[in-house]
Amino acid sequence: MTEKILVTGASGFIGSHTVIELLNHGYEVRGTLRNLDRAEPLRAMFAKHTDNIAALEFVQASLTDAHCWLAAIEGCTGVFHIASPVPVEQPDNADEIIVPAREGTLNVLQAAKTAGIKRVVLTSSVAAVSSGQQHAGELLTANHWTDLQSPGLTPYVMSKTIAERAAWDFVAQDGPELVTVNPAMVLGPALESDYGSSLEVLIILLTGQFPMVPQLGLGIVDVRDVASLHRLAYEQPEAAGQRLIASNGFLWFKDIATVLRQHFPQYDAKLPRRELPNFLARLMARFNKPLASLVNDLGKVKLYDITPAQQLGWQPRSAEEAIVDGAQSLIDAKVV
Repeated sequence: MTEKILVTGASGFIGSHTVIELLNHGYEVRGTLRNLDRAEPLRAMFAKHTDNIAALEFVQASLTDAHCWLAAIEGCTGVFHIASPVPVEQPDNADEIIVPAREGTLNVLQAAKTAGIKRVVLTSSVAAVSSGQQHAGELLTANHWTDLQSPGLTPYVMSKTIAERAAWDFVAQDGPELVTVNPAMVLGPALESDYGSSLEVLIILLTGQFPMVPQLGLGIVDVRDVASLHRLAYEQPEAAGQRLIASNGFLWFKDIATVLRQHFPQYDAKLPRRELPNFLARLMARFNKPLASLVNDLGKVKLYDITPAQQLGWQPRSAEEAIVDGAQSLIDAKVV
C-alpha cells in the first residue's frame, strides 16, 4: 500500500519542497492550503518538478480551526506539520503569532492521535534551540533550548519555542511518535515568486539595502535538504523522539555577500564590503525594529551538532550552494 502523508503549509518554501521530495519518493501527498483558489496554480508548478503529480491532492485547513484537521488527516499514514505563522514584520502583540503557532500544533497533534497516526514530523527551528543564549562557540545540540526569559526575544522565536515545547508535552501524554526538524536559516531555490520571508536576506544584499552589514552570522541549510530530512525523520525508526538540527555551515553576512559577489559579479556595486561596527549597530537598533531583534546576536558564532541527522543518512549540500541556487532563483524570477 502506498503511504499518504498530510503536509500542512504545502504552499510554503519548506512545504513545497517537501511535497516534491515525497512525490519523487513514491508517496501520495495531501497538502493543506488556507484557500483552495491556489490549488490549480500550485499543481501546475509542482508538475514541473515531479512525474508523480497524480498522487497530489489538496484540502483546505486553518491552523486555528480545531474541527478541520480530523477530516484532513483521514486516510493518511503520516503527518508533516510544517505550517506556522511567519510575519513579514514582527507584531506589537506577540500573541498574534504565538497563539496560532501553539494552538495549530496542538490541533494537528490531537487530530493525529485521534486518527491513529503513528508518527508526526514537526517543523521547528534553531530559534527554539539557541536564541537569546550566551554560548560563546559551544557546540549547540538537541539538548539546548531557548530560554524564554532571555531579554529581546522576538515573537517569532517565542512562537517556535512555545509551539515545540507544547508538542513534546502533548506526545508525552500517550500521543503519537514525534520527530522535530530544527532548521537554521533556510536558503536554496524558490519554486515561484511567492517565496515567503526565507530568502529576504539575499534580497536585502542583492538590492543594495545594506551599504554596510552588521556583524551577524547564520547557520545555513538548503531547503531541499530540509525537505529530505523531513522524509528521513518519518522513514527511519530510530528518529522517533528526536530533535534533528538542520544546518551545514555558519557564515557571517559579509561572507554571504562575498559568495554572491563571486558568483554574480553583475551585482558587485550593490553588495556590501564593510561591516557595521557593533556600537553603531546597537545605536541604530534603537530606531530600527528588525535590527533591534538581532542586536543580541552581534558577534556570536553559533555552531550546531548535526550528527543525529547524519546518522539517519542525511547528506546536506554546502552553504555556498544554498546561497547561489537561492540567488539564481530570485534573479530568474526577476525579484532582484
